[in-house]
Amino acid sequence: MMQPCWPYHIYRLTADDLTLMDALLSTFGEAFEEVETYGRARPRADYLRRLLGGDTFIALAALKDDEVVGGLAAYELHKFEQERSEIYLYDLAVASGHRRKGIATALIQALREIAAARGAYVVFVQADLGDEPAIALYTGLGTREDVVHFDIPISVIER
Repeated sequence: MMQPCWPYHIYRLTADDLTLMDALLSTFGEAFEEVETYGRARPRADYLRRLLGGDTFIALAALKDDEVVGGLAAYELHKFEQERSEIYLYDLAVASGHRRKGIATALIQALREIAAARGAYVVFVQADLGDEPAIALYTGLGTREDVVHFDIPISVIER
């Protein structure tokens, strides 16, 4: 799917787009100032092909010519209490030299269209307190809910 956001285009990555996925990971690392997190232990090609070819992961790239200047990663979560799903926008980033040009909004709009086509009932996203640009963007697009987030370690606690 290509969607114009002149001079940018929004493109949905497929299992054949490993070079674009690699560039998207680099864009996330630079934009979030977490180059090591997004670059140190990149997944192997077969893992990325399965992820991009699956039905629960969505990756969109904002392209200017052939350069990835932004993108998002999202997951479709199938609900158990009703026959419906919701889309979790996990990461969204735009390279510093391309911000404030409507790219993030265009990426979210493309995700909304994918969500509608899949019959999802909502797209949701988290923003860190203090990340005012993200909070402003999401406030303009949706309803704010204040929640408390917890990271629970995987290790087993002995009793």
